[in-house]
Amino acid sequence: MAHFKMKFFRHWLLFVLCLPLSSVLCFSELSFITEPSDVTVLPKDPAVLDCQAHGQPPVTIKWLRNGVKLAESEHIHFLPNGSLYIPKIKHTKEDSDEGFYQCLSQNKFGAILSQRSRLTIASISEFVLHPVPVVVTVGSVARFSCAVISSPPATITWELNQRTLPLQTDRITVLPNGVLQIHNVQLEDAGHYQCVATNIGSVLKSREATLTVNLDAGPKLRQRPRIIAGPQNVTVSLHQTVVLECVATGNPRPIISWSRADSKSIDVYNAKVLGNGNLVITDVSTKHSGVYVCRATTPGTRNHTTAAANLTVLVPPNIVEKPESQTRPRAGTARFMCQAEGVPTPRITWLKNGEQVHLNGRIKMYNSKLVITQIIPEDDAIYQCVAENEQGSVLSLARLIVVMSEDRPSAPRNIHAETISSSAILLAWERPLYNTDKVIAYSVHYMKAEGLNNEEYQVVIGNDTTSYIIDDLEPARNYSFYIVAYMPMGASRMSDQVSQHTLEDVPLRTPELSLTSQSTTDIQVSWQPLPAKVSRGRVSAYRLSYRTAADSTVTSVELLQNSTEYLLEGLQPDTIYLLRMAAATRVGWCEPSAWTSHRTPKTSSNKVPSAPILQLEALNCTSIVARWQSSLESVAIQGYRLCYHEEGQPEQPDIQLQAQTNTYTIGGLDPRKKYHVKILAVSKVADGHQRDQTISTPGCVSARDQLAAAPPPPNQVTVLDGNSSAVSLRWSHPPFPSGKAVSYTVRCTPVGTHNVFAIRYLQTTKQSVTVQKLDPNTRYEFVVRLHVDQMSSPWSSVVYHQTLPAAPSQPPAGVRVTLIEEDTALVSWREPTESNVVITRYTILYASQKDWIAGHWQKVQREGSHTMALLEKLEPGNVYLVKIAASSEVGEGPFSEIVELAPKRGNVHRSKNPRHSDWFPDSTVFSDGLYHIDQRSMTGIIVGVSIALTCIITCALILISKGKQRKSSSHKVIAVGAPEGPRSGFPSERHSENIEALIPMMSDHFIDAKGGSSIIINGTGPVSSKKWLLFNREIRNPADSDIETRASLYEAGKTVLRYEEHLGSAPLPPSSREIIYGPLRSESSHTSEGSQETGDSGHYSNEESNEEMSSPSSSRSSRPESLGPDDRIAVLELKQSFKVEKEVDASLLRGISEAHVVSSTCQAASC
Repeated sequence: MAHFKMKFFRHWLLFVLCLPLSSVLCFSELSFITEPSDVTVLPKDPAVLDCQAHGQPPVTIKWLRNGVKLAESEHIHFLPNGSLYIPKIKHTKEDSDEGFYQCLSQNKFGAILSQRSRLTIASISEFVLHPVPVVVTVGSVARFSCAVISSPPATITWELNQRTLPLQTDRITVLPNGVLQIHNVQLEDAGHYQCVATNIGSVLKSREATLTVNLDAGPKLRQRPRIIAGPQNVTVSLHQTVVLECVATGNPRPIISWSRADSKSIDVYNAKVLGNGNLVITDVSTKHSGVYVCRATTPGTRNHTTAAANLTVLVPPNIVEKPESQTRPRAGTARFMCQAEGVPTPRITWLKNGEQVHLNGRIKMYNSKLVITQIIPEDDAIYQCVAENEQGSVLSLARLIVVMSEDRPSAPRNIHAETISSSAILLAWERPLYNTDKVIAYSVHYMKAEGLNNEEYQVVIGNDTTSYIIDDLEPARNYSFYIVAYMPMGASRMSDQVSQHTLEDVPLRTPELSLTSQSTTDIQVSWQPLPAKVSRGRVSAYRLSYRTAADSTVTSVELLQNSTEYLLEGLQPDTIYLLRMAAATRVGWCEPSAWTSHRTPKTSSNKVPSAPILQLEALNCTSIVARWQSSLESVAIQGYRLCYHEEGQPEQPDIQLQAQTNTYTIGGLDPRKKYHVKILAVSKVADGHQRDQTISTPGCVSARDQLAAAPPPPNQVTVLDGNSSAVSLRWSHPPFPSGKAVSYTVRCTPVGTHNVFAIRYLQTTKQSVTVQKLDPNTRYEFVVRLHVDQMSSPWSSVVYHQTLPAAPSQPPAGVRVTLIEEDTALVSWREPTESNVVITRYTILYASQKDWIAGHWQKVQREGSHTMALLEKLEPGNVYLVKIAASSEVGEGPFSEIVELAPKRGNVHRSKNPRHSDWFPDSTVFSDGLYHIDQRSMTGIIVGVSIALTCIITCALILISKGKQRKSSSHKVIAVGAPEGPRSGFPSERHSENIEALIPMMSDHFIDAKGGSSIIINGTGPVSSKKWLLFNREIRNPADSDIETRASLYEAGKTVLRYEEHLGSAPLPPSSREIIYGPLRSESSHTSEGSQETGDSGHYSNEESNEEMSSPSSSRSSRPESLGPDDRIAVLELKQSFKVEKEVDASLLRGISEAHVVSSTCQAASC
């Protein structure tokens, strides 16, 4: 998904930026219809060089010769169509029209330069090689050669005794390169031979050479085949004809055959054998390049000798990736790509309006790419890529249009870079301070910080992110980065630059080894230090391992980091040894190289040639040049034997080379392969000491080969399975042919992370992997890339997966137990410190010491959003043990450590409610930090309760006084009080007619504002029943609750407070307790004689009392009793037992404010 998103933004940005320039994309402002081409003329002849341009008029054409502008004159004329006409060609030492010509076309959009054309004046120089006299015997081979420099190339013919040589016989062969071969020489072949060179300019003859033919003195002896004129390395232009000569002697006459060193077949359509073994290839092309081997074999035997030569075909430049016209905003960046191929490799240059581009700090050229940063209006021009080599030149043009815009965004801010690995750096930034809403994309620019003229790279990303991972960097390198913000028609200034260093990595490969023996018992091992790109850090050590081919015991030697050679001594003579090497950085050791074989010399009393000094050089991606030099010694060298093979492949047959040869080209190799080359000198006595050396061929520089070599990314990346900490991935191998080893890299990144340590890379050779140690309940993105032959594919499309939630691995922290009454304790705790675990439930287990020994625990459960709970019905005097565990939707986590609670014994007042106590405990602090409520705290609670009750009574009196004014004649007067007589503080019965009762009826289900008690008010005063409904989460049937609420009974002479919720009324804001502990819920309170326990703690205990399960009918039939003289003591106990807030709770005020409605209902019923 991320890959698609990035491509979408790149295409969208390109569309927006290039929309105003649709005409430029198919560039028609200025172009050439006809360009000048090469021409060859005779002196004093006329010449015409064509040039026609098309574009928006007016279009002017000028001419240049050898880069200098020409002025029109009597000798040079500019034709109306733009062509150049020279009526009479000059060719003197002082003045000559010969040279390179180009036409320059210009209009208001800019200027363009044509390809280069060469005007050549036909001529023939003196012979550089004349034929020499030859003396041969009858039946042998005679050979003459000559060479001349001419333009155009001359045709060579031969004369015998100043007459044209007849060619009717098969014995005589004239090769196109001017060589004359006479096989099976006869006496009549003797005479004076002369070479004649002819072209359109003139005819030139060489000196004469005499052929002398002698009779054979006796019978011929049997001779091994010997090549007297072998093929020579040759370089030709495309479409020319090439001759590879091969002349051999021997008795019997040897048979000549040809093959290619790379085992490819020789082109049978363009190649033929001329004469007695010469190979002629016509209309050569690049496919004919390679090493050709001539083999002379004695008929009927295996005796043979060979000679080889390399054929190089020169190819004129061809642009395979042309630059594209662009529209860029001021301060933006333009990149013009240009890739060309040819032999030799073309040289790339750039022109601006027909002139050489002036490179500076803002305009740079990286290899063949032209990069213009911080564009200014003067950069608006036509640019041309010029590719040229000795075979010619070719140009391709593109235009840059600079768009001016205002209100550009400011530069991105606070650029920050962090190293992830040896090849990846995380870059993060903040959005621009101004015009941020206009930003449509960002471009990330980066380049190597060390060195000169380093290439700058750019990545375009969308505006929905402010971070990016650059993961194609080289290890152990310092890079610089900056960001540019883009709007539809403009760009910001570049941000501040930051630098960051990638980590080291193990070396990419081992050094190339060179092996030689100075004696029969040693091997001299030498190597070159690894280049920085290969070492990927500072090499800390080398490890050289060796063994004999017949023994598996390996001996290893570790060498210092600055070592470049080592001498192995005490070895066995005439024994094959296998050697290999590994290199290490601080990160670790690289894979050791393949085993390289070397044979120690034999023990001999004769002196043998020492090993030649060998130097290998990669000529191109398929050829190696071997050069060697023998040491000065008294042993006569008759020749050399050279052998090569690819690493891991069998050795090729030896190549016999002559003693005077000191260079050899090995062709037909594969790119990016390691080859072993061996050479030794041969004397009459014995073979000399051998030298072994390895070399790797480079990758082909062809742009097409580079594009074809890049492997595609893996596809069908899917998540097979996963849990809370692991994910299994699988992918498919992309459809491309490769017989080489393939490996994969998997990148795992938490979505939205800026922490580089959270990004993980896994290496594997399989098409599946399991990523372990992931965080639970976290969303990850996974991408996979492929590696083959030291190349990497792009990242695959992104796959997202969220790990499953996990059970908590840690218990709740900070568990505290506080005794708030002699039989009630408050438990509090903190959530477990795990960010990715969602807690859904807490389980509290508590038990007395006696029950704990028996294994009986009582359980209380709370929702995951709460961190408090009440433990009720505790037995005073017993020590209780408490522990808590957190649970998620997956499972339950571990329990916390056990916390001990020791309630203090005291005189418990046994009234209707056993929790009413007239004993006030002192503050007791335990070793675990838990404590009881002390005397000062209890005093504060009493004061708070008194203030709250005073406010409640005041509000009630205010409401009653206001009710007198709203008295309605339809209402009946209800006396407040008991029949015994009036009570203090309440009106008497005779005044009851003038009073409207505003106190509502109340059932025993009323919940007071503090969640502590149900209050019943009658003529004798309030009666309270303590209850901790605040912590009760028991869920009741709403229907039953409604029935109980509506079934409250009315008794004359008494006013009962009743809470009744009206669906149509607006809800009041929650109190502080409701925010902390959750919403309040109603709870039935069943009273009976004796010390009956209320049912408010049923949710927290598995034990439920039978009294709490009493039927609703019995609950509804019970009525509050009148208060006796001791009831005011109960009120005092109520004030002392509960902690209330200083402010009047809104819930209680709401219940009192509805008293008028309920009272009216009661009056209507009494009527």
